[in-house]
Amino acid sequence: MSTKIFIIEDNPEFRDYLRRGLTYEGYLVRVAPDAETGFSIQNEFHPDVLILDLMLPGMDGIEACKQFRENNYDLPILMLTARNSIGDRVTGLDAGADDYLGKPFDFEELLARIRALLRRTGPGKNVLTFSNLTIDLSTRGTYRNGKSILLTNTEYEMLVFFLSHPQEVILREVLLNRIWGFDLSNSGNVLDVYVGRIRRKLGEPALIHTVFSVGYILKELDK
Repeated sequence: MSTKIFIIEDNPEFRDYLRRGLTYEGYLVRVAPDAETGFSIQNEFHPDVLILDLMLPGMDGIEACKQFRENNYDLPILMLTARNSIGDRVTGLDAGADDYLGKPFDFEELLARIRALLRRTGPGKNVLTFSNLTIDLSTRGTYRNGKSILLTNTEYEMLVFFLSHPQEVILREVLLNRIWGFDLSNSGNVLDVYVGRIRRKLGEPALIHTVFSVGYILKELDK
């Protein structure tokens, strides 16, 4: 699967230049002209790297960076700006950016920065994230909006499976065999009981939804 890069840049010519160049390098690229559009795209695209311009219309890159970091603390963020002072760099890094690249820059340097961010965080990263829900695989810690959630071993394994397949319909029999290793005909309502427990622990708004007579899906409802 191609590495996914999300670009938020208001200059259409520069945005298209980045999109074409990174697509040519083999990355799967999505773009947005502003932070507000970016938030909605990020929730369904789940990028591996975010390239964020500092000077954006409406919400600027600093505030956008803070919100992206609150929603997904594991997302590598590279901030771009024509304002390349030490103060701007410090402000961007303090807001949650992982790296900072001043314009103009050589495209090869951008590629090197992206590769460095990917080496720090993946592909063997130990964190699964969807929306405001995060699981740290190294500690088994589960968090929503930064608040810890206590799960049993079975609940934890089920939730890891959901986060490993976001926005995909998971068949009941697939989930049963994955977690317990037995056939659907022998399950009774054990699956529904466990899913119900997980939903209650995660709270509202719901993220795990029933696909009737089929299975379940981890997704955010359309706002």
